[in-house]
Amino acid sequence: MTESSVDDGDFRRKDFICGVVEGFYGRPWTTEQRKDLFIKLKKWGLDMYVYAPKDDYKHRAYWRELYTVEEAEHLTSLISEAKSQGITFCYALSPGLDITYSSQKEITILKRKLEQVSQFGCTCFSLLFDDIEPEMSEADKQIFQSFAHAQVSVTNEIHQHLGCPRFLLCPTQYCSTRAVPTVNSSEYLNTLGTKLSQEIDIMWTGPKVISKTLTTECIEEITQVLRRPPVIWDNLHANDYDQKRIFLGPYCGRSPELIPLLRGVLTNPNCEYNANMIPIRTLAHWASCRMDAPAHNEAVSWDIKLEREGDQGVCEDEVPLALGKHVYHHRQALRQAINEWLPEFSIPKTAQGPVIKPQPTAIIPIVPSVNTCMSLVGTTSTASVSVAQIPTVTTTHLQALPDLCAQQPPLMSTSENFNPVSNPVMNSLVSPTKVILNESIPNPIIPMANSNIAVPSEIPISTLPVPILGLKPLEEKIDEAMEKIDVHESLSNDSVLETSFMDVRKEEDQIIVDDDEQKNGDMSVGDTPQTLSPSRPVEPLDVDPPSTAADSDVVMNEPYSENGSMQVEPSNSPLSADMMVEPVEVSDEAREQSANALTADDLLLLCDLFYLPFEHGSRGLRLLHDFHWLTTHAASILPRGSKPETSEWRRRLRRFGWWGARARRLARRLAAAANRELHAELRPYLWDLCAVLALLAAFLHWLELGKFPANIATNMQGSYTWFSRGWREAFESGAQEPWVFRGGLAADLRRLVPLDCGPDLRHALPLAAPPPPPCALPHRVRPYAPRDELPVCTICHKTCRDGADCSDLFPSDLQSLPADRLVMPFLTLTPELCMVIEDDGDCFTDDATEGDDDSEGDKPEGEVKVNGVKPEIVGYACAALNSKEFYKKQEIAWIPEMCIKYPEELVQREDLSQAAKECISHFHQFSSLERAPAAVSAAHPALLTCCVLPAPRDPHAPARLLTCLLAALRANGASGVHACINSTDHYLQQFYSKLGFVELARDGTRVYLARSF
Repeated sequence: MTESSVDDGDFRRKDFICGVVEGFYGRPWTTEQRKDLFIKLKKWGLDMYVYAPKDDYKHRAYWRELYTVEEAEHLTSLISEAKSQGITFCYALSPGLDITYSSQKEITILKRKLEQVSQFGCTCFSLLFDDIEPEMSEADKQIFQSFAHAQVSVTNEIHQHLGCPRFLLCPTQYCSTRAVPTVNSSEYLNTLGTKLSQEIDIMWTGPKVISKTLTTECIEEITQVLRRPPVIWDNLHANDYDQKRIFLGPYCGRSPELIPLLRGVLTNPNCEYNANMIPIRTLAHWASCRMDAPAHNEAVSWDIKLEREGDQGVCEDEVPLALGKHVYHHRQALRQAINEWLPEFSIPKTAQGPVIKPQPTAIIPIVPSVNTCMSLVGTTSTASVSVAQIPTVTTTHLQALPDLCAQQPPLMSTSENFNPVSNPVMNSLVSPTKVILNESIPNPIIPMANSNIAVPSEIPISTLPVPILGLKPLEEKIDEAMEKIDVHESLSNDSVLETSFMDVRKEEDQIIVDDDEQKNGDMSVGDTPQTLSPSRPVEPLDVDPPSTAADSDVVMNEPYSENGSMQVEPSNSPLSADMMVEPVEVSDEAREQSANALTADDLLLLCDLFYLPFEHGSRGLRLLHDFHWLTTHAASILPRGSKPETSEWRRRLRRFGWWGARARRLARRLAAAANRELHAELRPYLWDLCAVLALLAAFLHWLELGKFPANIATNMQGSYTWFSRGWREAFESGAQEPWVFRGGLAADLRRLVPLDCGPDLRHALPLAAPPPPPCALPHRVRPYAPRDELPVCTICHKTCRDGADCSDLFPSDLQSLPADRLVMPFLTLTPELCMVIEDDGDCFTDDATEGDDDSEGDKPEGEVKVNGVKPEIVGYACAALNSKEFYKKQEIAWIPEMCIKYPEELVQREDLSQAAKECISHFHQFSSLERAPAAVSAAHPALLTCCVLPAPRDPHAPARLLTCLLAALRANGASGVHACINSTDHYLQQFYSKLGFVELARDGTRVYLARSF
């Protein structure tokens, strides 16, 4: 190929195509969103859009059907709008699921369908044969020599019939890992190369379905086989394979020097249209460049970096120098994209329905309990407080997981395929702003979901591989919808799923340094230097919170400080007092608006938390490393711990809390943005991350109490996490497809909690609960404090009558009876194992500006108020490590006092209900009461009680509360817990069942529920 028309303004080949392919599974974009995209593509210098939404009504499932008049109008308007913006509209069709290649009737139907679209003004077409069974029907085998010959025959015939327009083909073997047996030896690919018309371009995703990098070697290899340069279908930012991930990082891992070797690049981005500003904008920047920025700093080792690091944690030679106009640097591209994205949040738009993404039917979680890990890998225990060694998970271990997960679906063998059900039919061509979901029309296609995917012999994974483009989405369950998005109307037949436009950006990569030695205030994260991946540049260390002064990450070039007040800069001006300008008084409304305004720094943080498939952003890594360091060095907080390490532990705790507060502030500001579409699409991901950070912060604050044994590291060992041998290396290498590591940063953070209660605790969501309001944040979980006694007792009182208030069962002078019987023994005898849920409402505090005070004095336990309003306690969970010992302690230190407080003669009172009499008798007959059966107390020795008020603002709070408490029990060496309730208390039975408890025994009026962890 030759280059043409190269000049300083636009050196790119005129025959090089670059743009967007809407080729994901899930809810398609709307007509208005596509038109908005065309405007942006023109603005950014891109030139092609490919219409290929897998789940749009007549693209794949009903590909034979012609468009109605209404649908034709929408499609025609799209083609016309694209043409007016100078964008090539490429119409793609996916007939491969059920086409009979040898049937002339089928070919005629295909021609008729594309002819219709041609009449709408379309001049570019594509046939997609991806994600289909690579076998021909018996009828086709009688006609065609091979599968490739069948596809080539149909494609060439269609291309000629349409008058040889611009044409693209997506092959069945569309990446190196799906080439059989290899790219060079693939009969299929070689047939395409020799038999397919040279005027037809062929799409290729690279070495993998989602390729971390594209190299010159891999492009030259496929070019030789196909006898033409490929068009890259780039899935780098595709997120339709993971419900919990969205990718806001810049386009990277592909050098602009590849452009002369390619026919074009089409990015297949996030399902959420509004989340694609960063991916598409940075692709446009990349396409306008000739080369990458110099990489002389990219492989600098950690020790050298530390030596060159200044007082502010920035290496002078790492500050990006001025780059040439056609030199691509992904951090620079990211900054520019963020500056363009920020104004989008201020554009008033209405939130619509949820984005439906594919949902796998089988997800196999890691089971990181001590017993599980010991049975799987036979690790040895140590009594030291050093970091416990965590084994690498292998495929053999994964095969054993179902036996240990009674609550989970069975693990499928590597030879089996996942069989997701088909998605409800969706139509994006009947409304400019809506996608119509109609469940009354069956989707006849249940696609093959596994093709040429093998489980490697040794990988640290949370689930088996699930192909990105081979999953069809299920309609979101109501509990998933409540967590994922704000939806105030249930979905029904012909329900409307509306969408929005949004653009998202990512922050510059920053390196996280782990170093135990503190020098000149330099930050440290852990005791093991991390090896840089070849593609990860060394960046300034700017992820520490400020000491007490201004924080460049928080108030960069803003007229207001974090709390909304005006910033007053010290002045060296010799102006006299009478020449000083009077300060302008700022209204409360202006302060509130300023405090709620999103900034570029907020978007940098957002992008950093949701970066790329094979890479977490620097602040995400900071959170991972800080939490890991804090838990593995928890013993330093004990009384006999070393003074320097204790101070460092508290410093890191404050830093972790600071970044958690920044994330919550980001969520609040996003909720206050005028663009509700942007908020609706981003909120589910940010909500989930904030909830995880709230859980981790609660566990760290419990560790801060120092109420655990010195061998805590041994008690918490065994989890498969980011810090397991080989996990990070496998994640960042790109050797595995990213769906192997499900959940992104939030999941990696959650797995650091020393147990995994996620799968069953998620069922704590009440099915009838409404979705949380747009501005609500996840409830906080924290250790119990003495000031919480009254609200905890009040909650006990409001729920102890089968979930209802019991006030009318007790006279006014004995209202404390239920709490004294059910919860006060825990608060009095084991307060260190008590947790509460705190709802801070819609008010907030500027808790993202903590200082670095290293004082070790106890913090005052006064009432913490937020915006003048005291946060409300809405739930509690209390436990005792050993139920038998706990009952003995009660007999000594609690029951005598209660017998005095409630004399036995009180039962003779005529105004007492039967419930009140039973409570009084409980204290006086305590020693003779029946306890849990020996089998229950032996396997599940810990005792637990938990009550939560109905909390529609955060229905997942009970799960986090229990997870935190079970982690505390685990840290103390427990591995099983039981609860004892009345057989008539159906509310608590359902409550505990949703939290993963199962009934083990029933004794008269008592039911014993238990669970292991």
